[in-house]
Amino acid sequence: MRKKINNIKKCVTAVATVAILAASVSTPVKASEEVPYITYTYDYYGDVKYTPAAYVPDGTVSGTNLGCGEFNSPQDINTDDEGNIYVADTGNNRVVVIGPDYKLKRIIDTVNEDGKTSKLSSPSGLYAVGDEKLYIADTENKRVIEVDENNNVIKTISNPKSDSLGDDFVFTPLKVAVDYADRVYVIAKNQFEGILTFNENGEFAGYTGTINVQITPIEKFWKKFSTKAQRSKQQLYIPTEFTGIEIDDAGFVYATNKDSEGEQSVRRLNPSGDDVIQQKTTGLSGDLNWKLTGDYSGPSQIVDVVVRDKGIYSIIDSARGRIFTYDHEGNLLYIFGGLGTQQGTFDVPTGIDAAGDEILVIDSAKNIIDKFKATEYGSLINEAIGLRYDGDEIKAVEKWKEVLKHDSNFELAYVGIGKSYLTAGNNKKAMECFETGNDKQYYSIAYKRYRNEILKAHLEQALTIVVILAIVLILWKKVFKKRFKTNKKRKEKINA
Repeated sequence: MRKKINNIKKCVTAVATVAILAASVSTPVKASEEVPYITYTYDYYGDVKYTPAAYVPDGTVSGTNLGCGEFNSPQDINTDDEGNIYVADTGNNRVVVIGPDYKLKRIIDTVNEDGKTSKLSSPSGLYAVGDEKLYIADTENKRVIEVDENNNVIKTISNPKSDSLGDDFVFTPLKVAVDYADRVYVIAKNQFEGILTFNENGEFAGYTGTINVQITPIEKFWKKFSTKAQRSKQQLYIPTEFTGIEIDDAGFVYATNKDSEGEQSVRRLNPSGDDVIQQKTTGLSGDLNWKLTGDYSGPSQIVDVVVRDKGIYSIIDSARGRIFTYDHEGNLLYIFGGLGTQQGTFDVPTGIDAAGDEILVIDSAKNIIDKFKATEYGSLINEAIGLRYDGDEIKAVEKWKEVLKHDSNFELAYVGIGKSYLTAGNNKKAMECFETGNDKQYYSIAYKRYRNEILKAHLEQALTIVVILAIVLILWKKVFKKRFKTNKKRKEKINA
C-alpha cells in the first residue's frame, strides 16, 4: 500500500502538480436532494471505490406535462440525430414523439397502409432512422413496421417463414434496431436462439449473436445421478435471452442479455454475429459484488444499452436501478442511479437513451422519463475518453489532471497520463503511472523501454570499463610473465 501511495505522489506531482492528494480510499459521496444515490466504481481488484457524482438528476418528462395524457407502462425510448425523442407508450397503444425542446410533436396510434388505417397494439420497441422515419415493434399485432413522418407504412415485417423457425413459430417482436444497410434486427418473445435478422427487403436471414449456456462438469455429474423429478426442476440449458439492442455508426450491434452468473450482459456483434467487445478485469455485467439472498440479491439484470459518442456506452440494471458506463476498451468509467421514490431514482427502468449530453431513462412504473446531466467530473471523464479514443493522449492529459483533482483514485486517469509519458519517451514516470493505474500491459511495455534506455545509456561506459580491464589484464600478464622469466634465470644462476 505504501508503495502504491508513493507512486501516486510521484505520478501526480510530475504531471499535474495536483494540490491535494487524497488517501488511498476515498470517502463516500453523501446523498442529497441533488444526488439521491451513492456513486462509486470498482478498482482493478474489484473493490468498491466511492466517487463524486458523474451525472445528477435534471428533471422529468411525463405525458401529463406534455399534454397528451399520462404514459402507461412505457417500454422503450429512442432518439434521432435531430434530438427528437420517441417513447413506446405500450399500455396506451401508441408512440409519443417529443421535440428537442421537450414539447409534444406528434402521436402515432394509427398507421396508414395500402389505403387502410390500423391501430398499434402494445408497441414495445422502436428505432429512429432519420428524417423522422421510425421502425416500431408492434408487439401484439405481431409485426415490425417502418413509418414516415405522416404515419404512412413504408415496410412491414410479419409472419416470417423459414425451416429454422419451425412450423409453430409465432412472431412477437419486442425490440428492434436497423443498421446503415437497412438490415433489421429483432428481439422476439420466447426466442432464445439469438436475434432475428432481416435483409433490406424484410426477408428473414437467420439468427445472430446466439449465446449458448455452458454446463459445468459438476452440473453434468449431478444431472447424471438425479432422478427424473429432480432433473425437471433443474435449470434448462438453453441459450440466453436478449433484452435490449442498439447499433453504432460502424454497424456493430450492441445487445444486452440476461446473465445469471453476472459475468457478461452486453455484447458487440460484428456482421458475422461474433462478439468482438473488449473487456477488462471488471467484466461487463454491472455490479461485481452482490448477495445471493435478501433485498437486492442476485446479479444485475441489464435490460438496455445506449451507444454514445467516442465509443462510450451505458447499460441499465433493472434490479438495482443503476447505470453503468464503459469506454470502447471495456474500462468502467462511472456508476450512478438507484431505486427509490426521489427524483432521479427509479421503480422499474426499462429503457435508456441519450439526447445530446443528457441521458434519458424510461420508467414503466412511474410512467415518466428521467433526465440526467453530466457534472464537471462526468464531463471531464467523457472529454478525456473522447480525446483518448481519437488517439490524442497528449491533449487528454490536461483533462485527466482535472479528473484527479476530483478523484485521486481514478485509475484510468493514471493510465492516460502514463500513455502521454510513454509517447514522450519518459518511460520511468510512465511506469509509475501505469503501476498506480494497475495497467499491467502498459507497465510491461514501459518497463522494457526503460530497461533498454538504461542499457543504452550505460553501454558506452560499460564498454569503456571492459576495454580498460582488458588492457590492464594484458599488461599485467606481460609484467607477470617478464618477472617470472627473470626470477627463473636468477634461480638457475644460484643453483649453478
